[in-house]
Amino acid sequence: MHVVTFTRSTPDTAAKVEVGKDGAVGWGDAATVVNPWDEYSLEETILQAENASGKSTVIAIGGEMHNDALKHSLAMGIENAIRIDDPNLDSTDSLAYATAAAGAIKKLGDVDLVIFGKESVDVGTDQHAYMTARKLGWTMLSYVSKIVAIDYANKTITVEKMYEQGKQTVTSQLPAVITVMKGINEPRYPSFIGIRKASKATIPVWSLGDLGISAPAKKAETVAFMNLPTKEVQVEMITGTPEEQAAQLVEKLLEAKVL
Repeated sequence: MHVVTFTRSTPDTAAKVEVGKDGAVGWGDAATVVNPWDEYSLEETILQAENASGKSTVIAIGGEMHNDALKHSLAMGIENAIRIDDPNLDSTDSLAYATAAAGAIKKLGDVDLVIFGKESVDVGTDQHAYMTARKLGWTMLSYVSKIVAIDYANKTITVEKMYEQGKQTVTSQLPAVITVMKGINEPRYPSFIGIRKASKATIPVWSLGDLGISAPAKKAETVAFMNLPTKEVQVEMITGTPEEQAAQLVEKLLEAKVL
């Protein structure tokens, strides 16, 4: 069984992201980290490959900054890493991302299961996972909180899906694409030996030509980025007993027509 997952390097969630004078988005000197949701998909990929005595591969789509996420993945225990990069590829565009992702999976040829994290925090979307499944023509299973069982002989997977109203257990044929939720596992820390091994790894880079595909025509285009307008606020401290403070607060809210 061959399990494939995708990851990317993203700004630390504590980083202050701003738009510079040149219109480019930056986050200063803050470090990049593995997309937080991918911690769970990486761990689940390792577990499922080990359970099946199979192999695991992690793929990143985009520039060299994503090598850090790939090496972190290798240090955790993923066996193989690949980066897809091409001058004509906009990895922040979900359709372009899915086209490249599906092309890579087809090139590998023997993939049974693709695992994505719930979403990518930097671009704030999960539609690339659904598009990848559609491009492949595979079943899409989202919001997976538990992989109940995988029948390797009959090529089926049973998962538990999480909803606001409850949980649903479904079974599907493999190959399939799934997105996993936080809590499906406890991501491991990379070992010292794993970190040393990953630091020496050479990560192959595939172009769209290597995949035998071309970038899709853009269906949407980002015209510009801009910072949110600065809000000026005034703070007034209300003094007195709790009862007096409450009365003053209600009076002020009525004056401001908030109530």
